[in-house]
Amino acid sequence: MTFRPGSIPELSEVISASAARAQPLRISGRGTWLHGGAPVSADAAPLHLDAFGGIIEYEPGDLTITVGAATTIAELDAVTAAHNQWCPLSPWGGNAGSVGATIATATAGPYAHALGLPRDHVLGLEIVDGTGKVLRPGGKVVKNVAGFDLVRLMTGAWGTLGAITRVSLRLRARPVVDETWAVEVDAMRAIDAGGTLRRCNTPPLACAFVPDGLRTSFGLGEHAHLVVRIAGNAGYVSAARAAVAALGRAHTIDAGIWTALREAAPVPAVRVPMAAGVRSLNARVRSAFDPANILNPGIMG
Repeated sequence: MTFRPGSIPELSEVISASAARAQPLRISGRGTWLHGGAPVSADAAPLHLDAFGGIIEYEPGDLTITVGAATTIAELDAVTAAHNQWCPLSPWGGNAGSVGATIATATAGPYAHALGLPRDHVLGLEIVDGTGKVLRPGGKVVKNVAGFDLVRLMTGAWGTLGAITRVSLRLRARPVVDETWAVEVDAMRAIDAGGTLRRCNTPPLACAFVPDGLRTSFGLGEHAHLVVRIAGNAGYVSAARAAVAALGRAHTIDAGIWTALREAAPVPAVRVPMAAGVRSLNARVRSAFDPANILNPGIMG
């Protein structure tokens, strides 16, 4: 049995009927990352949310956007780039995945250290919980903080508390100067070099070690390299260049390496040891939103 609702009322009916039958559901957005995290119970019926896509409301002047949860990261980037803006979700795994899955799994990316985690970019959500009830915590503008805790609760819940159908995000203006540099480093000191950059007066937007498989693709030869993205006004970037050059031989490189790095990143596991008290609290929260335990059962252990 497979479900593909086309509207909120249809989704609500599918979930409430499944709860009454104790039929487990496996939530799927674009289906590009179903092997991420712990496996969902084998008897769970696929619940496809690909109908909930597209740009719903975009206010460039407010630096906010509301999209359907099935909207891909690529679509989000393309729409905001036309207004010289962006949402730095940029999750590991690439641009083909959906915004909803990025929020549900709290999947960060190379810019999280400088610009924040997924939860820091979410203003509001629309969710259908495990009873079929529609919830709309948060809002569509930065100054609206109603329901903020519930937004954060749903971010990283892996779909176990509700199916995300709509996401409101805060945006950023694209920097005036934006450069990507590759700097040759000692492989044994790559982590230290990255830490040095992040602690300097002009920290980069992102800093990552280039794995062996990508060095050849981007003409970096056999030596270990860090790839560094520096951005801001002209003065800031000039100072940041000097900090990068102090680490070793450096040169500019195609910014496409960030997409390649994200696509090559390994899928993280979700199973994390929990104290008894935390596990008990998780169970009580789960029971409040999904008492029949039908949404992505098994994924949280």
